[in-house]
Amino acid sequence: MARRRRSSGGSGNVASWLLVVILAGVADGQLQVGFYSKSCPGAESTVASVVRQAGSADPTILPALLRLQFHDCFVRGCDGSVLIKGSGGSAEVDNSKHQGLRGLEIIEGAKTQLEAQCPGVVSCADIVALAARDAVAFTGGPSFAVPTGRRDGKVSNLRDADALPDVHDGIGALRSKFRANGLDEKDLVLLTAAHTVGTTACFFLQDRLYNFPLPGGGRGSDPTIPPGFLSELKSRCAPGDFNTRLPLDRGSGGVFDTSILRNIRNGFAVIGSDAALYNDTATVDVVDSYSGLLSNFFGPYFRQDFADAMVRMGSIGVVTGGAGEVRKVCSKFN
Repeated sequence: MARRRRSSGGSGNVASWLLVVILAGVADGQLQVGFYSKSCPGAESTVASVVRQAGSADPTILPALLRLQFHDCFVRGCDGSVLIKGSGGSAEVDNSKHQGLRGLEIIEGAKTQLEAQCPGVVSCADIVALAARDAVAFTGGPSFAVPTGRRDGKVSNLRDADALPDVHDGIGALRSKFRANGLDEKDLVLLTAAHTVGTTACFFLQDRLYNFPLPGGGRGSDPTIPPGFLSELKSRCAPGDFNTRLPLDRGSGGVFDTSILRNIRNGFAVIGSDAALYNDTATVDVVDSYSGLLSNFFGPYFRQDFADAMVRMGSIGVVTGGAGEVRKVCSKFN
């Protein structure tokens, strides 16, 4: 987070400097907290209400909404392009990297309510960001302010989603994909830690359990998985089982906490891309920094740092100002 400069010119100069910064941000079409405070005052509370109601009916939708923002922001930026439904399987959402993506109907439901309140004002991209923030809070995670003012993109291509991080990615590929979006190794660990809530399908474990390339040739199980944990995973995900779901955070899948990082450190990561975080010094150091028993008291502070990483991710490639559009319906361009 940026720190305010000291000023030798007194409080009046500081206030004037801050006003100039704020006005410049508005003029340049930058994101800002409370963007809809005058144009649609009920925007954030409406989204929160829709998310709360959906989460009460189906708690599994909350981590799904968090995943939805990640999938939106890592393809063409946070522009709502993942929501577009194309014809003939040509839209971004039709890419296999989006396998199992859920929550699009929740975003559309919030949009319908907001169009009734404030027609043509609140973008679908902002609804995705707000819904993810609320989903984090409703799973017991931190509450935090989300800058808004995104506009919706006007492009959605199938192949653009090839750039998404993948469960098969090693640490080098993961670091590269995060760097390409202006995020560093700390962000990589923090955003991966969103796996503290939610589940994964056995579809994403099949290769790691039964078709992993072995150092001496041939294929089998990932040799880095502890034997007891490997047996546990195989008992949950039989060969060819694509649909059974299991928690990403072993033993703590319904609670927002740092258990996922301790599991990664101790060899109990469920998917390969989570396990990869303990294969590189830069990410190992970050994982370890949040895994200690004293970090809650002396820092680093996981909840605050996670919130900051979410805000940084939510700023990737945003469309602002006069660019893009504000869709009337999230699943199609105007």
